Amino acid sequence: MSKLETFALSIPDLANRSASQLVDYFVYYLTVINEAQAARSVEIGKCFAELRISPYSNISQYLARSSAKGKSQKFLKLKDGYVLNRQSQLEIQKTLHSGPARVETSLLLRNLLPNVTDLHEQSFLQEAIDCYEIGARRAAIVMTWMLAVDHLCKYTFEKHLGDFNQVLSLNADKRVKITAVTKEDDFSEIPEGKFIELLRQAGIITNDVRKILEVKLGIRNTAAHPSAISVSEVKATDFIIDLVENVVIKYKRA
Repeated sequence: MSKLETFALSIPDLANRSASQLVDYFVYYLTVINEAQAARSVEIGKCFAELRISPYSNISQYLARSSAKGKSQKFLKLKDGYVLNRQSQLEIQKTLHSGPARVETSLLLRNLLPNVTDLHEQSFLQEAIDCYEIGARRAAIVMTWMLAVDHLCKYTFEKHLGDFNQVLSLNADKRVKITAVTKEDDFSEIPEGKFIELLRQAGIITNDVRKILEVKLGIRNTAAHPSAISVSEVKATDFIIDLVENVVIKYKRA
C-alpha cells in the first residue's frame, strides 16, 4: 500500500467527498505528510490519478480562486505552488480518522523500511509496525527490541567476533557461563544488559548507543511484563525509531 493510499484511508467518507474537497486533502498530503514546500496542480492531479478518482475539472483555477484574500480563503500562494492557510490545515487535521499525529507517525515508521536492507529484518520490522498501527504498542516494542538485539548479534558475529571474544574472555560476571562465542546462538547465554556492556567494552558500539540501548532495555522490560503502566504512542514511536535508526541502520552488516 502506498503512502497516498494509506493517507486516503484516513479521510472520512472518502467516496462521497467532492473533487474540490479532495483537492484540499491532497494539498495537505503533499505539504504536511510529504513535507513538500508547496503543492502544484500537476502533483494534485497525480494524486487523483493514483487513487483512480475523477479529478477536479480545473485544479489550477480552483487553487487560484481559493487563495484570494477573504473569508473563503483556503490557500496561500507561494513561489512554487500553494499551501493551506493555518485554519484550513487545522480543520482538515480534525477530520482525519486517526488524527494527524497517528497518520504522520505511521508514515514516518514505514519510511524506515526501505533503509533496512536485510529482507528478513525488514519483514520483522513490518510486523512490528503493524502491531503499532493497531494499538498493540507493547508488542511493537518487544518485537523491535528483538530485532535490534538479533541484528547486533549477527553484526558482531560477522564483523567483530575476535574483538568481542577478547573482552568476553576477561569477563568476571558469574552470570555468563561462556568464555567465547563460537556460534551465533551462544549470544543467548549472555544476559542482554551484559551483552550491551561487552559490546561497548569491545568498541563495537559507541557510548551514546550503549546509553540508548540501556534505556530501551528498561522500556522493553516494562512492556514485556503485565503491569498497570501504560505505554504511550509517543514512547512507542521513539522506541522504534531510535533503535532502527541508531542500531539496525547504523551498524550495517553488508
